[in-house]
Amino acid sequence: MYTVSMTRGIFIAGNESALIRAVEAETMKRVEHFTSALIPNRLTGVLAANAAHKNTAQTNEKRIPLDWNPSSPISARTMVIAAENRLDQIDEAILICSPPSIRSSAAELPLADVEIMINDHIKGWFFLIKELTTVFANRQSGTLVLVYHDIPAAGKDDAADILGPSSLASFRALTQSLLAAAHNEPYTTIGFSCSDAGNESAFAAFLYKNIDEINKRSNGKLYKFGGKFNLFK
Repeated sequence: MYTVSMTRGIFIAGNESALIRAVEAETMKRVEHFTSALIPNRLTGVLAANAAHKNTAQTNEKRIPLDWNPSSPISARTMVIAAENRLDQIDEAILICSPPSIRSSAAELPLADVEIMINDHIKGWFFLIKELTTVFANRQSGTLVLVYHDIPAAGKDDAADILGPSSLASFRALTQSLLAAAHNEPYTTIGFSCSDAGNESAFAAFLYKNIDEINKRSNGKLYKFGGKFNLFK
């Protein structure tokens, strides 16, 4: 059983998705308040979903929204400082990669979307992780939680999603590198992957069950969730 804590500082970051909403819902069961930052959805056709989430977030008194420009390293540093000020300290940083899908042929791929995906959904994670791990290393404690939602393959009649899987592959490779190096760091790093689209609430509960039970042996582990069959690695 979990208990609501007023002192547990939880910071969440990611793009608008069903997964981040599910994780935020689980977070609200455990703390009086938490900070959360969304990657701005500047891509074609996804602005409405981002606006809907912002409207919901404004009525959620437990969620403290933070502004984030992922393409700026200065913004990452400013946001982490702001999160620390609001929480006293960040105990757990949960970074969620569930990139938007942009289905287009290579020839018709919008150049602006290419630039946005690289800046916001690839470079942005490196900038943010650098700032968070600097805080954890200086404090000699903290938990970095890396979460990604595998993108299902497109049907044979669907246009290819070129950008989403590319940004996800970058985050997955970054996660693997950080997990491999985790035992050399004074803080804890764990990862979670989910291949069961549409079961985000169960995945979020699975994620927190393992975070709540974290111990020294957890460091460097990747926990895999697949619906009825949960595999631990």
